[in-house]
Amino acid sequence: MLKAAGCCADDWANVFATDTFDPKKVCACRFYGKVVLGNCQLVDSTIADCTLADGCKVIGVRLLKGYTVETRSLLRNIGELSADSQPYMPRLSPMNENGRRAIGVFRDMTVGDAFLWAKHRGEKAVMGKLQQLAENEAALKPIGHVGKDCAITNCLCIRNVAVADGSTIESCTSIEDGVVGNNCHIANGVIAQRFLLGENVCLLNGLRLSDSVVGDNSTLACCEVVASMLFPAHEQHHNNSFLIAATLLGQCNIAAGATIGSNHNSRHPDGELLAGRGFWPALCSSFKHPSRFASYCLLAKADYPFELNIPLPFALVNNNVAKNRLEIMPAYWWLHNMYALKRNALKFKKRDHRTYKRQHIEFDLLAPDTVEEIIDARRLIKAWTLQAYNPATAGVSRPDERQIEIVAHGIENSKRKVLLLKPGKAYEAYGDMLVYYAMKTLTGNGSRLNPHYDCKSTDRVKKWHNIGGQLVADTDLEKLFADMQQFTSWNDIHMRFDNLWNTYAEQRQRHAWLVLLDLLLADDIDDTQWLNLLDRYDTICAEIERQADLSRAKDFNNPFRLMTFDSVEERDAVLND
Repeated sequence: MLKAAGCCADDWANVFATDTFDPKKVCACRFYGKVVLGNCQLVDSTIADCTLADGCKVIGVRLLKGYTVETRSLLRNIGELSADSQPYMPRLSPMNENGRRAIGVFRDMTVGDAFLWAKHRGEKAVMGKLQQLAENEAALKPIGHVGKDCAITNCLCIRNVAVADGSTIESCTSIEDGVVGNNCHIANGVIAQRFLLGENVCLLNGLRLSDSVVGDNSTLACCEVVASMLFPAHEQHHNNSFLIAATLLGQCNIAAGATIGSNHNSRHPDGELLAGRGFWPALCSSFKHPSRFASYCLLAKADYPFELNIPLPFALVNNNVAKNRLEIMPAYWWLHNMYALKRNALKFKKRDHRTYKRQHIEFDLLAPDTVEEIIDARRLIKAWTLQAYNPATAGVSRPDERQIEIVAHGIENSKRKVLLLKPGKAYEAYGDMLVYYAMKTLTGNGSRLNPHYDCKSTDRVKKWHNIGGQLVADTDLEKLFADMQQFTSWNDIHMRFDNLWNTYAEQRQRHAWLVLLDLLLADDIDDTQWLNLLDRYDTICAEIERQADLSRAKDFNNPFRLMTFDSVEERDAVLND
């Protein structure tokens, strides 16, 4: 019947059919090598060394080679969709253009897996074990795989790309050597080479992507991203921005005109940029590699001419060209943009439409990683303030900021001044942020009773690692490395991270308690102190609501914001959330 329908094969003995196969659904196809056919629809396609499950459709594919296509998936109008027959693991070089952080990618790999492998190059035994486990995964899970309920249409060439369940690829020129996570969407002229996508990722509108890892819930469009490691909830969709050799730890937004990666301070392209969660450079910003930024740094529009090391979270950074100095306002978000801070705290969870959620993600703005940055920032502000005074006045707790300049040190690789703006207010704001984090964490279960944790302030874990979005205590990561040689599959690593995630809430509560002990310089918190903390927490919560309303009210009270509307009713219909 297949011959009568215009089909041919190099050897019909290698064409197999399952019990559900219906030959009436196949016409004008060419078969090469071993082909296994379920109850699928095949029209005018060349199929070599493939397994096609029930319910899939292959229509007008000029070459389909080396793939297993799962049920209910559609392949239509494709020039080439092929994979190597031998065990093949695509390799990419994220974080650095010199290629010395190269990793392999395989099916079911998470962003955390990729970062763990690319980052910790000093752990040679761990690196060797990860290479071994990855090779085993690649052998067990061939790269030539299209999952269930996928749609790949109107594409020119796709080679050695695994596509997980629910993903779509349409109208793309070239997609090669990568892994597409669950429920991803790639469309409209995207060119991607050597990549790993997490779950629920969108690549759109002429994006150029290579040697990069893109985290869950991210959207990239119109731009160029090379040799980068992007954690979940990354947004970059302007056609005049590019990002090279950067590691951004999630919830970041790259504005139009941002050119990150164009400047290196050496004769080789081996610089790196590392930014914590919430990194947000303004329009047309550029930076010199290497640079490092604490979490939630907002950088004003500028060309930053020197390498930067910004340890102050939630800060506004400005290159003041007129006065030839760098200016930093610590805790800017808390002091002046509470509405945006509150909105960000909600939107990342709201936009998490993942189905499988293999990659665990900490969405809260105030978490152990950012809190430890705040504690360090308070220490730095205090030290810089003391340096600004002579010994006779060093005991003054809060300077008159109109009379004395607080200069920060070790921030910029230059001889010019780095000035702190409103350091006294920032110090107090950071203190409120610590209390808010700790009390919100400790009362999050609905109880406002004193938990009385039996631990000392010295027990606080001060170093936390962001592994693809999941926060891991330094001691737990060290134990993972110590146990690595006993693991027999990469799934053992995933199980360890699952177990750590299950205990993370308790770890965070203990951390919050110890932060309070550090703030109070105490070994315990009695009930009277606890009631005072509850009162302060309630006051802070009320102030957050008030400041958020004030921030948003500026959009309605500013006459320049209203001049394009003919009536209050029109304004409210357009601007109200």
